[in-house]
Amino acid sequence: MARLADRVPEDAPGDLFVDSSCIACDTCRRLAPGIYGGGAWDPAHVARQPGSPAEWHRALMALVSCPVAAIGTARKVSASEAARALPDPVPGAEGVHQCGYASEESFGAASWLVRRPGGNVLVDSPRFAGPLLERILAMGGARVMFLTHRDDVADHARWAEALGCERVLHGRDVTRGTGGVERRLEGDAPVRLDDDLLAVPVPGHTAGSAVLLWRDRYLFSGDHLWADEEGRLGAGRDVCWHSWAEQGRSMERLLDLRFEWVLPGHGRPARRPSAEAMRADVARLAAAMRAG
Repeated sequence: MARLADRVPEDAPGDLFVDSSCIACDTCRRLAPGIYGGGAWDPAHVARQPGSPAEWHRALMALVSCPVAAIGTARKVSASEAARALPDPVPGAEGVHQCGYASEESFGAASWLVRRPGGNVLVDSPRFAGPLLERILAMGGARVMFLTHRDDVADHARWAEALGCERVLHGRDVTRGTGGVERRLEGDAPVRLDDDLLAVPVPGHTAGSAVLLWRDRYLFSGDHLWADEEGRLGAGRDVCWHSWAEQGRSMERLLDLRFEWVLPGHGRPARRPSAEAMRADVARLAAAMRAG
């Protein structure tokens, strides 16, 4: 429970507040931009109080999704409707939903639900929660859970049991906690999971990091590639747990793919008007990584 006594001084006056336990995961800002303030990597605060029922709804979706329960309200406000509103459609990204319900075990990483005729895909694991499970089942469940790397697996076992889905993780990132995954990727060659799904190993952030390409348009990038609040593509040398040099080489491999969207675990999503425009930005980033 968020503690009103620990409310951060940057909060706008009013009922909604963020307390000092915030871990700067950006979950609240992705779900309710404008209500919650700060940069993509900064601790959050309430930039302005919700001014309508719709804004309160978004603010409460963020409240239930906060991985450390750092968001609260001074007066009692029901969040039950907001709790049942996730996964949330990503505007402009047909079939893609952000799951919310971030897990502290994944340091608040985003997870995604892809709705597709061949069976839905859950990308990385949200925190296990009854309302989210009910909603995902109502949306068709999930046939596959694609785990981009070892850091963002969270409650994968509970989700796999509840959904009856096959988990996919690169063998280099399998640990004791993920030893039961049903499918292990091996080597560095891309693997076709279905006609419209391509898994691409991208070692660097971790030895077994991998991205998932859907429909040659959407790239689910884990912590390999992300954007900042200005939409600029980037990668994190200070959170590279395996090899920065390998991550740079893996970034160059993305130039062989076509995609317009980057949907990461940490950082902000990014969209470009064309695959060519996205490729040019990835090429600039890869060159900068190679130089530095």
